Amino acid sequence: MPAYIIAIRERLHDEGPLRSYAELAAKAPRDALTRRARYGHVEVLEGPDCDGVSMVEFPTLEAARAWYNSPEYSQARAFRRQAGDYRVLLVEGLEPETEEKRNG
Repeated sequence: MPAYIIAIRERLHDEGPLRSYAELAAKAPRDALTRRARYGHVEVLEGPDCDGVSMVEFPTLEAARAWYNSPEYSQARAFRRQAGDYRVLLVEGLEPETEEKRNG
């Protein structure tokens, strides 16, 4: 079952640490990762405004946790936290629907 890590940037304080974050995060294992959204246009329909959203897909919750807790990404996270205020969510996805289920 797929899983998603969603990072919601509420406020950016300092772009310097964000550059360091990007450099270090790029070194984290990427073989199980698929980018689905990366700080493009965001329209808040409900709730507080935000600066941006990133969403990454993994094949399983375990793969998502392994990436998030990897030594490389753990080091990068420290810089992201210095750069701004974020909420990061781990969300379990749905099983892909088969044609039979859709028509059933």
